[in-house]
Amino acid sequence: MKISVIGTGYVGLVTGTCLAETGNEVVCVDIDKQKVEKMRNGEVPIYEPHLDVLFERNINAQRLKFTTSLEEGLEHGQIIFLALPTPEDEDGSADLSYVLGVADQIGKLIKDYKVIVDKSTVPVGTAEKVYATIAENAKCDFDVVSNPEFLREGFAVDDFLKPERIVVGSNSERATELMKKLYKPFVRSGNPIIIMDEKSAELTKYAANSFLATKITFMNEIANYCEKVGADVDKVRIGMGTDSRIGKRFLFPGIGYGGSCFPKDVKALHKSGKDDNYDFQILESVINVNKKQKVALIPKINKYFDNNVEGKTFAVWGLAFKPETDDIREAPSLDIINSLLEKGAKIKAFDPEAMENVKAKLGDKIGFSNSMYETLEGTDALIISTEWSIFRTPNFDKIRDNVKEQVIFDGRNLYDLLDIEKEKISYFSIGRKDIIV
Repeated sequence: MKISVIGTGYVGLVTGTCLAETGNEVVCVDIDKQKVEKMRNGEVPIYEPHLDVLFERNINAQRLKFTTSLEEGLEHGQIIFLALPTPEDEDGSADLSYVLGVADQIGKLIKDYKVIVDKSTVPVGTAEKVYATIAENAKCDFDVVSNPEFLREGFAVDDFLKPERIVVGSNSERATELMKKLYKPFVRSGNPIIIMDEKSAELTKYAANSFLATKITFMNEIANYCEKVGADVDKVRIGMGTDSRIGKRFLFPGIGYGGSCFPKDVKALHKSGKDDNYDFQILESVINVNKKQKVALIPKINKYFDNNVEGKTFAVWGLAFKPETDDIREAPSLDIINSLLEKGAKIKAFDPEAMENVKAKLGDKIGFSNSMYETLEGTDALIISTEWSIFRTPNFDKIRDNVKEQVIFDGRNLYDLLDIEKEKISYFSIGRKDIIV
């Protein structure tokens, strides 16, 4: 099939590459000339495990091509994916200007039947707006479909190639049949393609992400209460997670959620509710709790240093909002770093993938190191804000030798308390007892 993807951000690039992997001819469109030229030369502009292999293979096979011409993209594809930014507006709503701007151009350019697919995460009613915008100028038949993505950063390639489910929102039999044909190779194991109306499909994505954000936030609240009463959140988590009605996933407490999806989607659904005179009280609490949770380590740090961190140097392991990505959007590490900088502290940081993105944001406000252990040199304390695998079994001798106070503030509960006690290192985590040497 001939497919075009408008937008080569995280979702667009993964979508285009994975669709090419099953033999489709894919043209990706982006307005950034330098980015397009780099991709034509085989350079992947984002970090996502396994994407580079598929990317190179499909470029070499000439199934994956790139252009800055929207007209060329529309002429090529029968199915047109819109994978455009929907950034958070000042009031928390999703900004649809990119989506509707392209929709306006599509209406002026298409010459034969197309299926226009909303792949971006968009509020309920967006498909109707896209349809109306295209219809103002279109002189041929077309359909608009809602097909939300459920890609986890760090696992996006596997999620696309082996989806648990595919949601297609469409009231057009013609468009639905084309979408089923396109996705058939991805559901050979029997996972469902779920057909529903456009509004339900749009809400499904927001509802799923908001529920998961709520589950994370609830566990963080339990962790905070554990600290008050002397319970151990690890034991509580295991006791809860073995209940099949609850499940084991998303029960790990920490310093809050971040990234491009959960914060934006929760706020957008909350704002959509307000616009329709519905008060999502749970989501309002989730937003407020998560904001506080991102700096949950700061009171522990202040208490340890007698409310005076001025002139202290902190090593920070992990900058990305989660492991296996270079994404720092809404990353708790940035909240922690900015809080400490405001109090006159100094920061040395290391992350396997996200340092360039933080440099672009913070410049020379903090220092960066080439390795996790180099980061420790000359520091007063270690802060862990991302659960990269390389941080899970560190050389504690090197921590003791380089960190003056021999103290770790762990926002991801990476270490077993019994093991840490043997290491003779002071240790503060989330929802568990403090260890002070």
